[in-house]
Amino acid sequence: MLGFDTRGRGLIEITRPVVDWVAGSEMESGLLTLFVRHTSASLVVQENADPDVRGDLERFLARLVPDGDSFFRHRDEGADDMPAHVRAALTAVQLSIPLSGGRLALGTWQGIYRWEHRIRPHRREVALHLMGS
Repeated sequence: MLGFDTRGRGLIEITRPVVDWVAGSEMESGLLTLFVRHTSASLVVQENADPDVRGDLERFLARLVPDGDSFFRHRDEGADDMPAHVRAALTAVQLSIPLSGGRLALGTWQGIYRWEHRIRPHRREVALHLMGS
């Protein structure tokens, strides 16, 4: 289990702590599964070279699922509450990444991101499970 404190909404790269966790397993081949244990956050594999990609993704979801939309009834924790749940439902709460030669089989420009969909800071946990040899 890896824990992360958020600053609020946005994509935060978590590739390095995940790679370090995998290295501790000493496995050479297998499949890593990551699962975020929250309903208003998600996980994505995305470009890690140009920060404009993260900004564009966030702006796209803001247009698609705006905070405070009168369509939503669930507002227990504020105007961003239900939009955060929808954003998590549209993205992914689980990722599977192959392990080959002791390394994650990510592409050259790919990184693993935890995507916080709430405006306020939160503590988020990502469960990791590695199967292989």
